[in-house]
Amino acid sequence: MKIAFQMDPIGAVDINADSSFRLAEEAQARGHELFFYGPDQLAYQEARITARGQDMQVQRVAGDPAVLGPEREVDLAEFDVVWLRQDPPFDMHYITSTHLLDRLKGQTLVVNDPFWVRNYPEKLLVLDFPELTPPTTIARDMQTIKAFKDKHQDIILKPLYGNGGAGVFRLDANDRNLTSLYELFTGFSREPLIVQKFLPDVKNGDKRVILVDGEPVGAINRVPAEGETRSNMHVGGRPEKIGLTERDLEICAAIGALLKEKGQIFVGIDVIGDYLTEINVTSPTGIQELERFNGENIAEKIWQAIEAKV
Repeated sequence: MKIAFQMDPIGAVDINADSSFRLAEEAQARGHELFFYGPDQLAYQEARITARGQDMQVQRVAGDPAVLGPEREVDLAEFDVVWLRQDPPFDMHYITSTHLLDRLKGQTLVVNDPFWVRNYPEKLLVLDFPELTPPTTIARDMQTIKAFKDKHQDIILKPLYGNGGAGVFRLDANDRNLTSLYELFTGFSREPLIVQKFLPDVKNGDKRVILVDGEPVGAINRVPAEGETRSNMHVGGRPEKIGLTERDLEICAAIGALLKEKGQIFVGIDVIGDYLTEINVTSPTGIQELERFNGENIAEKIWQAIEAKV
């Protein structure tokens, strides 16, 4: 098949951690042709969805993960699969790319389905499952946010469309910084904030469960660094081997059918203790860590699911 990857610069990836690299590596091993382009090179041109990019061969060489051909323009309708894999933030640039890629429907399989990526950003899709999540409020109004903190005392405050643990703050019962943080966030963004009750179980880790076409295939545990609340690997979280609990399977059973129905083939959910906190559909990670811990080829499972749909 002909496979295009819409992603951040391939030259900057960590070959031992990046999930997009691993997906490309497995596709190449399966005999597929690879093409790379950045989201800025995606365009609508007189009823055609095009991209300027380069043919790509990936290689597991640190600092030199890909050999790229000359730049050329392609019609993405001529590809079998396009991967939507650039990192958030989930801003208007990201949203516009989902609108353009959605115009390939019926011609090219876009993974994950861009219509539902646009309508199911990670911190909003969980609102469909309040019985699985910690107490949560999304608001821009300071009085609403303050009332939530007064009720729950110990809270997590974060940008609604952020990623990688950036801008995540814990405000405990004695913290006096809510007003200052509110002023900081609202001073540079018109987006609402999300606040959740702090879950003490985070000290034991923030579990990333990977689902392929709605079915759980394994999990890794991300343990915060000493003195940190955030467990994201981008900010020093340590991945550990872990299994799936009955509660994890219950959560996956509750959300899996919806994810499959909406074309969300590769999804990573975050679970702290007994609670679902995020459903990551934009550019989830964790494949390589899970493969190392479990000795399974997770990228192969993802490609098998895709190949069955093309």
